[in-house]
Amino acid sequence: MRENCCESKVSNPCPKKVPIFNSLSDKEISKIVKMTKHKTFKKGEHLIYEGEKSDTLFIINKGKVKLSKLTIDGKEQILYIMSCGDFFGELNLFNDDEVNNFSAYAINDTEICMLTKQNIDIIMSDNQEILIKLLKAVTKRLAHTENLAQNLATKDPSVRIVHMILEFCDKFGTSIDEGIRIDLPLSREEIANYVGVTRETISRKLSKFEEQGLISSLGNKQLIVKNKGLLREYTW
Repeated sequence: MRENCCESKVSNPCPKKVPIFNSLSDKEISKIVKMTKHKTFKKGEHLIYEGEKSDTLFIINKGKVKLSKLTIDGKEQILYIMSCGDFFGELNLFNDDEVNNFSAYAINDTEICMLTKQNIDIIMSDNQEILIKLLKAVTKRLAHTENLAQNLATKDPSVRIVHMILEFCDKFGTSIDEGIRIDLPLSREEIANYVGVTRETISRKLSKFEEQGLISSLGNKQLIVKNKGLLREYTW
């Protein structure tokens, strides 16, 4: 892990990529950049651990991060997959006694920008609309968690996997002639942890979808969704 000032990324600073800051002027962004620290993390390296105290907002400048919890039986349950412009740790900014309710790990080599609670308090005192945007982000996270819990409660593994594919279409998909190409952010084992099934079930269900002409696999790293509409019918 390497740390320096975010001013080293001045050509494309982290705060400029974050939706909660997109209404700020270049001068205001420049002030935030001076407050921001920058760290790089290697693939698999942890950013935070569940149960730790934190007073930091983490902004992803480059790469991808997974947020996860350990279940009662010690298995990993992935909660979110985050990429460039996403941020986490916002709950800790509203409560000094809050601890992290998840762990965060770099999926690949990742660059992170960080603002402390003290920095965020200064920023919000000058731009109160950022507080509203932070609260909106919190409610979206809660909605995502509720949807995830609902999906995991579904007994049909096909429905869980389809929800994941559709989510990845929106987050990581690229339109091509054959449909939507997804550069998968997770390994097969991590995908299994995300949807709460075994790795063997993932392989079996993806093969089934491929036989039905809904998707095609390009190794273990890419999927092509050929018919998003028919795939969505699994969720009805």
